[in-house]
Amino acid sequence: MAQQSTVSSKVNTPKTYIKPPYLKAGDTVAIVAPSGVLKNRYDELERAKTLLESWGLHTVVGEHVFAQNGHFAGTDKQRAADFQKALDDPKVKAIWCARGGYGTVRMIDLLDYSKFKLQPKWVIGYSDITAIHNQIHNLGYQSMHAMMCVSLPQNISDIPETISTFKDAIFGNHLSYVLKGSTYNKPGMVTGPLTGGNLTLLHTMLGSETSIDVSGEILFIEEIGEYAYHIDRMLQSLKRAGYFEHCKGILVGDMSKVRKNTTAFGRTIEEIVLDIAADYDFPVAFNMPAGHEKDNRALIFGSTVTLKVEKNESTLVFKE
Repeated sequence: MAQQSTVSSKVNTPKTYIKPPYLKAGDTVAIVAPSGVLKNRYDELERAKTLLESWGLHTVVGEHVFAQNGHFAGTDKQRAADFQKALDDPKVKAIWCARGGYGTVRMIDLLDYSKFKLQPKWVIGYSDITAIHNQIHNLGYQSMHAMMCVSLPQNISDIPETISTFKDAIFGNHLSYVLKGSTYNKPGMVTGPLTGGNLTLLHTMLGSETSIDVSGEILFIEEIGEYAYHIDRMLQSLKRAGYFEHCKGILVGDMSKVRKNTTAFGRTIEEIVLDIAADYDFPVAFNMPAGHEKDNRALIFGSTVTLKVEKNESTLVFKE
């Protein structure tokens, strides 16, 4: 029997999300590092600046981007200060996170979104940046799950779809995807706002003001470097917290580098997800190329999408 929902009683998330203005030539993008250290990652940041400038955009780099405080890109206060400055600067039209790793959860409660609400802007990143996506989602705004600066290889032609969809997303070009089929797909068609992110971060947010209510929404998940039983445990925790009670569908991205322990868990990742979805009638689509692989297609959280799932293929179409 499905668990009674507890999430919706804590977070009254609006179901129409405010869309920040898309970028245009001449706009400024701030590059910040709210999470892991960027030691010896100068080349990637230069490539990121060059890429944006080739599209007619200007860049500013946070003061503490190359700072180091153990694992982190500076102290919690330094990382928050760079992010806050970008949030508050009216000239900055988008905030691009340089990398993920770990550390965002340590600084998000230091952020003040008062000026952001007066002048919304795109926040871009994935993985650990899920914490910020959740925070923005609960405020009622859209954000972008897309490549980060350290995603850029020396030869950017190695990741054509990652870059082209990132460009389409930030400039407001239409996004739609055809996903490879899977025998595990649970067919159906639904329309609703897209939300989610990294599974570990979604799990980490449980019980806090940054936990999201996915009622009436389509949940995207991705993960890297976890044991299969860890993935199962996190999904079971989300289920017990009521995540899936009124969820409209699940979109599964890359589950990369799944670790193996001595005793085999005995279920594939697909089977683990379908176990969670068994009590519900919403569709489940696998093979969304988004997450920690080279092919990391851009997604707009908070945007209304139509997800059509069949065994032979699935389609994801953004309304705007």
